Amino acid sequence: MKILVTGGTGFLGSHLCDYLINKGNHVICLDNNMTGSVNNIKHLLCNPNFEYVFHDVKIPHDVKVDQIYHLACPASPIHYQSASLETLLTSINGSINMLELAKKYNARILLTSTSEIYGDPLISPQTEEYWGNVNPIGLRSCYDEGKRVSETLFIEYNRVHNVDIRIVRIFNTYGPRLHKNDGRVISNFIIQALENKDITVYGSGNQTRSFCYVDDQIEGLYKLMNMESYVGPINIGNPNELTVLDIANTIIRLTNSESKIIFKSLPSDDPTKRKPDINKAKKYLNWEPNVDLESGLVKTISYFKNILKLI
Repeated sequence: MKILVTGGTGFLGSHLCDYLINKGNHVICLDNNMTGSVNNIKHLLCNPNFEYVFHDVKIPHDVKVDQIYHLACPASPIHYQSASLETLLTSINGSINMLELAKKYNARILLTSTSEIYGDPLISPQTEEYWGNVNPIGLRSCYDEGKRVSETLFIEYNRVHNVDIRIVRIFNTYGPRLHKNDGRVISNFIIQALENKDITVYGSGNQTRSFCYVDDQIEGLYKLMNMESYVGPINIGNPNELTVLDIANTIIRLTNSESKIIFKSLPSDDPTKRKPDINKAKKYLNWEPNVDLESGLVKTISYFKNILKLI
């Protein structure tokens, strides 16, 4: 098939491009590199089944394709808070542009939504039926509410125009090609540990996260896209819930680091719990994660060692 991947030079998008190419598809990667990098897809540039197009998804793009994976959007607080309006408009205008493209060519389109639509949840684990607890005017709202609007747009294009949609809610993903300055837990902790610097934990460290290795995440996206009849939304994530302190101590151990843990104030609206209910993924997609946290961390640590030229 001919497949368009928006946000294709990013962490998740570049891995998806690899996966789709390996499945024998022709892939068009669309990205303006706001948070992605051509370095993530440079190994594909000579592949005849791969095209890279430098383009901002907020502007319409016309190309006939069979499927569209719509990933384009800054995903880390540092990046989306420093470009809040651009983030919001990417979610809104970018989604409209891609939905119009899907409608024009009768293509199936998948939205990578986020666990952040649940906000700081009042229930745990989070099921797809939960409407969330989101601050609509908080520092994170440009991302959280942008994704919520994206979901609404996708559902309405399906209802009104019969566009063939899929919606996946991604929970924290990690692995090689994470942006080293994205400010998120895994990348922050690994870099601080490798450099024997203090590891910065915000709040008490007792807030929880559930981390899904990138290979598992990509398989979930692919299965949902190619599942007939099930639209979603559907949670794709790892239900293994750990405290932030647990993660910091695990990374210190795996890197043999001399780092010490220090505590700083918790940012506003930072979720205290994050754990997906994946019963729908198991039932409809026959999917669940296979890579345990330590195995995934070892691969991710190796990647960052190379980035930091420590190997």
